[in-house]
Amino acid sequence: MHHQGISLDVLLDIYTCVLRIRRFEEEVSRLFRQGQLPGFVHLYIGEEAVAAGVCATLTDEDTIISTHRGHGHVIAKGGDIKRMMAELFGKASGYNKGKGGSMHIADFDIGMLGAIGIVGGGIPIAVGAGLSAWYQDSERVSVCFFGDGAANEGSFHESLNLASALNLPVVFVCENNQYGEFTPAARAMNICDIADRAAGYGIPGLVADGADALEMYRVARTAAQRARDGDGPTLIEAKTHRRGSHAEGEEAFLAGQTYRSEEELAAAWAKDPLLLLHTYIGEQNLLPAEQLETLDADITQSVREAVDAARNSPDPKVESVFEDLWV
Repeated sequence: MHHQGISLDVLLDIYTCVLRIRRFEEEVSRLFRQGQLPGFVHLYIGEEAVAAGVCATLTDEDTIISTHRGHGHVIAKGGDIKRMMAELFGKASGYNKGKGGSMHIADFDIGMLGAIGIVGGGIPIAVGAGLSAWYQDSERVSVCFFGDGAANEGSFHESLNLASALNLPVVFVCENNQYGEFTPAARAMNICDIADRAAGYGIPGLVADGADALEMYRVARTAAQRARDGDGPTLIEAKTHRRGSHAEGEEAFLAGQTYRSEEELAAAWAKDPLLLLHTYIGEQNLLPAEQLETLDADITQSVREAVDAARNSPDPKVESVFEDLWV
């Protein structure tokens, strides 16, 4: 990890983003385990560096597409944690008026085109956004986040082919957290690096350390600039770990079985992106410890306020089920 070529302001923004995602997700985990949130939640803890590093390279006009594990992407693109938390509680003040929940948060105003619960379902949408930018002769970049499991879907290959054939401004970011639900990636594909598949479409394929937010920033900055310059798409594979479950509460249906070794879990803890960045900042004396402590306290308080606001928000009215429909 090193910060050469990255301004202190950008580094602080990236750290703040990683910290905000972590504190939000920790609170969501607690709330879910207390039975306060409906539906399933898939937490981004351990992968924060990917969204924070990539989105720090983007403008407000650039767009992103997310996945079922999307809270971190929304926050990194500038999402409102109060509206996010209200959505998780199923309240009318939420991003989707309480009707979408964890896996469907969207905010077109900040270029967050949506979290897509279907594995691989967001990749073609990102290509559509890139086609729109090309058609409008805009410098807008479309970024697509997806997992290693989605890289085995037909939508992945079709999307890379079309984006490369039309030279579209799309950055494909594969968050390879080693598992598709409970299946090791090594059992589902016969390659070590998903980035190698880029060669089949004549575009760059880059492997990055998904625990290193500064490395993610540099790699994404190169890919985004390539897209803006009209040189076409890039596939970035971020090697990462989800520190917790595939979905919160998975123990209930695993019936005591395990699918990750203690060694794997220890490795995930050892490469904690928040700890790595915090330690680096301290060792390099880049920011005062007091400033980081105050920042943590402020973010923690803002998450608590988001929970309080969500609890005090009204439930959706019954008749609202007929609103926002395509007919």
